[in-house]
Amino acid sequence: MKRRSTRPRRLAVLALLGGAAVVLGACSGPKNGQNSFHPSGPYAHKIDNLFRPIAFVACGVGILVFALLLVAVFKFRERPGHPRSVKQVHGNTPLEITWTIIPAVILAVIAVPTIATIFDVARAPAAADTISVNVVGKQWWWQFQYPKENVVTANELAIPVDTPVRLSLRACDPTLGTGYTGCSVIHSFWVPQLAGKMDVVPGRTNHLNIQANKIGTYLGQCAQYCGLAHADMRMRVVVMSKADYQSWVRNQQQGPRQAFTGPDNQPASGAPTLMASTYHCTNCHTVDDSSKASFGPNLTHLGSRSVFASGSYALTRDNLVTWVRNAPSMLPMQSQKCLQPPPAACVGMPSFINHLPKGQQAMTQQDAETIADYLLGQK
Repeated sequence: MKRRSTRPRRLAVLALLGGAAVVLGACSGPKNGQNSFHPSGPYAHKIDNLFRPIAFVACGVGILVFALLLVAVFKFRERPGHPRSVKQVHGNTPLEITWTIIPAVILAVIAVPTIATIFDVARAPAAADTISVNVVGKQWWWQFQYPKENVVTANELAIPVDTPVRLSLRACDPTLGTGYTGCSVIHSFWVPQLAGKMDVVPGRTNHLNIQANKIGTYLGQCAQYCGLAHADMRMRVVVMSKADYQSWVRNQQQGPRQAFTGPDNQPASGAPTLMASTYHCTNCHTVDDSSKASFGPNLTHLGSRSVFASGSYALTRDNLVTWVRNAPSMLPMQSQKCLQPPPAACVGMPSFINHLPKGQQAMTQQDAETIADYLLGQK
C-alpha cells in the first residue's frame, strides 16, 4: 500500500509554530511599563548584566541540543527501503562523561557571578540618605509606610531620584493592633525596571533594594498568585526630584485638607457623616491621619494620587463614584464582612448596592458623588 507523505503535515506544523512565535513576540513592547529589558536603576542594571550573558549561553546550548535532536529525528527516521530493526547501542562511556562534565562546568562558571550578584543586590545600602519603607502586601493592594517620615500611603510608592530605597516586605500588618496581625497570603513584589522579584511571606520579613536613576513612573504588580483579584494587584513607583520628594513628604504629613471632624469632635456633616455613620467606611479606612495604617488603604490624601483600586484605575471622578458605590463591579472582591467592624475577616471591598446585609440601605448615586468629591479634595 502506498504510504501517504507526511511532508505537508510537517510544513503545516512548522508554519503554525512560526506564526505563534510572531504573535507572541508582538505581545510585548518597550512601552508596556513592565519590561525588565529596560532597566532604570543600578539594581536592575546588575540583574540585567547578569541575565544577558547567561541568556546567550542558554540559547546557544538550546540551539545545539535542538539541532542534534533534529539531526537524529530526520537522519534516523523510518523510510522505505531501510530496515525497521536497527542495531541497538547501549552505553558509551567517553560520550557520557563528556556530556556530564560540559554542563557541570558551564553551571559552575555561571554560579560564580550569580551568587556574587545575589549578595550584592541584597546587601543593605550604606548611603546615609537611604530611605526605609515598610511594605505590606494585602488582598489586593500594597501599603507603604515610611517610618522616619511618619507617612502611610497605598499603591503608589514615592521615592527621590538617585536615592537608594530599602524595602521591608511583609504579609502581616503588626500596626493594626494587639491580637490582630492582619496576615495576608503569599505575594511577590516586582517592579521590573527597578529590581527583581521578592516574595512577601506571612511570618517573615524579606528585604529588597530599589533605586531609580531617571524621573518617571514605573509600573509593577504582584507576581505570586494570591486570590481572586491577583491580576489587578498593581503598584506604581513614582520617582521625582529630591526637592519634589521633600515637598511630597511635607504635604503627606499634613492633616486632611478638608476636616473630617467638627468642633464637637464628631464627623462633620456631609461626606464625613456618610462615611462614618451611614456606610461605615471608617471601619476599614483612615481618612483624617496620614500616619496611621488601616485595614483598607489610608485615604487621608487620596486626591494626591494618580491611580486607585490597587493601581488599576485612573483617579477620575467617574471612576471613583462607581468604585465607592459598587467596587466589585470594577474588581472581583465582593466581601459583605467588610461592612462589619474590625477585626472581621475582611478581604476585598463590599458593594453598597448589591448583596447587602439585612437592614443595610443601598447607597444612592448622590451619596456616592458626595463621598467621591470629598476624597478627591484630599490632596
